[in-house]
Amino acid sequence: MSTAAKVIRPEIQAMHAYQVSDATGLVKLDVMESPYRLPEALAAEIGQVVSNVALNRYPVPTAHELRAVIRDVMQVPPGCDVLLGNGSDECIQYITAAVAREGAVVMAPAPSFAMFSMHALFFRLRFVGVPLRDDFSLDTEAFLAAMAKERPALVWIAYPNNPTGNAFPAADIERIIRAAPGLVVIDEAYQPFAGATFMPRLAEFENMVVMRTVSKIGMAGLRLGYVCGRPEWIGSFNKTRSPFNISVLTEAVAIKLLQNKPVLDAQAAKVLEERERVRAELARVPGLMVYPSAANFLLTRVAGGKGAGTRVFESLKALGVLVKDFSGGYPQMENCLRLTIGTPEENRILVVALREALK
Repeated sequence: MSTAAKVIRPEIQAMHAYQVSDATGLVKLDVMESPYRLPEALAAEIGQVVSNVALNRYPVPTAHELRAVIRDVMQVPPGCDVLLGNGSDECIQYITAAVAREGAVVMAPAPSFAMFSMHALFFRLRFVGVPLRDDFSLDTEAFLAAMAKERPALVWIAYPNNPTGNAFPAADIERIIRAAPGLVVIDEAYQPFAGATFMPRLAEFENMVVMRTVSKIGMAGLRLGYVCGRPEWIGSFNKTRSPFNISVLTEAVAIKLLQNKPVLDAQAAKVLEERERVRAELARVPGLMVYPSAANFLLTRVAGGKGAGTRVFESLKALGVLVKDFSGGYPQMENCLRLTIGTPEENRILVVALREALK
């Protein structure tokens, strides 16, 4: 037995690392990025900003200027603070670490974002996934019953949900927040495409915080996520944060881009238009079911027996299009493919390739 096999935790050895496929040479529609690059003039301004960054110095530990811009641009309620992370993945890490008492339970709908359960495992917490209904709607009564039984320290609600794309009814989420014995984190990664938000209601719920990312609105390469909430929550999460976790480049570029948020909003609006157009086209494709979406992607299900979805996924890849295959994971997701909305031309290529792959 190797030394690694002796010392690495068995549950870590047994798990699979989060997989991101190589998209070289492919139409990349697998990870919900914005398909649009910056306008040339704004890109030139970003270049000037970057040229003036002091790369020889550590970042300002508090990133107070960027946090102030986020408070303003994202309309964070007065009295609430902001925690920054190297992507929302790192925010999930900090929050989970802060609540990681021995025996604590983490809960979320299932399926939902994989990092919720992965970080629970990393910190030796028990993760309880409450299955969604067959149509991926939230079984609120089952969720409330599970909370009453398990008494979770931490509940994650993705709004809209990933990978299903639907936004659970706000009234049902409110019931969960009010009944939760611990913290509820509303993950609003796809809020720019859904419109609805719990951000203005942070003062209403003592046990709720809102987490977001800028990755879906054109800044995926910066790796910037943030959590907004009452100071007692943010102050505790900040104690688990790595020093200097936000680079000087990330801070400088994010400030400039957020100050030009109308440009990003216009790009998001184009994605929304394309989502509805593509949804209508795919609804007419034989052998394909398309689910409702409030995000920048569409979840689809391929007709056929076990393995049909993976066969279509591989055919699409051979035709030059990369999407996300969820077969082999949650039973509800068998034969499901998640399609990120791209540019009009990328979406045209996707639809043509799907028709070919489904023949």
